[in-house]
Amino acid sequence: MICRSIFSIFAPIFSICTMKYDLIIFDLDGTLLNTIEDLGNAVNHALESKGFATHGMREYKYMVGNGVRKLVERAIPEAFRQSAIIDDVLGRFITYYEKNIDVRTKPYRGMQRLLAELSASGVKLAVASNKFQSGTETLIAKFFGEIPFVAVFGNKEGQPLKPSPELVHKICSMAFPEGGVHNVALVGDSDTDMATARNAGIDAVAVTWGFRSRAELESAGAVNFASNVSQLRHFLK
Repeated sequence: MICRSIFSIFAPIFSICTMKYDLIIFDLDGTLLNTIEDLGNAVNHALESKGFATHGMREYKYMVGNGVRKLVERAIPEAFRQSAIIDDVLGRFITYYEKNIDVRTKPYRGMQRLLAELSASGVKLAVASNKFQSGTETLIAKFFGEIPFVAVFGNKEGQPLKPSPELVHKICSMAFPEGGVHNVALVGDSDTDMATARNAGIDAVAVTWGFRSRAELESAGAVNFASNVSQLRHFLK
């Protein structure tokens, strides 16, 4: 089974044909869902409980994307970033966040409808997130429970985080157990997502409504941009 970039195969005739994918993999935070306030509030709660200074939501947009442990580590004052302290704050964060995971979180406008359209058209869909697994599953079940994803993957022990291509390869194997060659794309909002797609040899579409700027995405090598769901639909359908 080979997951590939449709551009690399059909670039010479791309202008006269419609882009079509067999599988589309979506990032979660900043792509499907705006989760920043619930994440930031949970980290601030954990920081306050330890007597550390808190941060604004704008700052948290540049701390997320590499898993909750890295998020907590970045939020802790540098002088206190020892493993024991990080573990303590992380535990406090998870306890609070699991109870308040969907207080302010909501889907980006039009995403629920777009996923339903893609699924109805026969495209396989999956989620690959660096959020911890149980949190990823909880949010997908609440906001996209009707979508028959072939896989919903978050971060779990023994599994590397994005930008490792391992998640993409695993999703492809689940989506196409019969093998063969398939056109696959990853939709995300961060440099991590762009690197994941590049490492896996598949296409990427960068959405600009998430947690990173277009300039940062361009620096990460993004070439396909969507500033709204209509533009994303154009790329994917």
